[in-house]
Amino acid sequence: MLRFPLLRSLLLAAVLLCPAAAHAAQTILVLGDSLSAGYGIRQDAAWPALLAGRLTEKKLDYSVVNASISGETTSGGRTRIDALLARHSPKVVVVALGANDGLRGLPLGQLRDNLSAIVASAQRHQARVLLVGQRIPPNYGPYAADFHRVYGEVARARRTALVDFLLDGVASESALFQADNLHPTAAAQPMLLDNVWRGLAPLLK
Repeated sequence: MLRFPLLRSLLLAAVLLCPAAAHAAQTILVLGDSLSAGYGIRQDAAWPALLAGRLTEKKLDYSVVNASISGETTSGGRTRIDALLARHSPKVVVVALGANDGLRGLPLGQLRDNLSAIVASAQRHQARVLLVGQRIPPNYGPYAADFHRVYGEVARARRTALVDFLLDGVASESALFQADNLHPTAAAQPMLLDNVWRGLAPLLK
């Protein structure tokens, strides 16, 4: 029969031998489209991969799960979010969707409802949320301004953090885009990370 002092010693040894089980990194989930999936560039050059490196440099105990898919819309993100939350239990969710909705001219009410539902799902799972704003070309007319305004409206309604525009400082620089004039090059990715980081850093404290 094991006496209690010996049992406590064995349990302590098990904890010391398995530190990962005792202290696992918290997860940041990135839910985006091709702008976050690293379309046309090496995956380790995309801004979510650079984010993982910055977290390590700053000794912040977070891992990054990049669940971004090229071509994704807010409807697709809404369909996937609950399974992703259940699988990864993230502490922070970065929602960087909507560009494809805008480029396709989808109804703004649909954009608003989908973004709100995604944020609400993450909040129900006790995750902090960063909503990343998107813009579309001004040749879309009044729709372009109304499209961008939706992000601020959702952020205020859901009381969540907001980055105004993922491509801030990049969108006006043609040299920072691939031949399709839609997707940023690898050289632009640190700028995208800096844009996201301004809204993300306060959520990691």
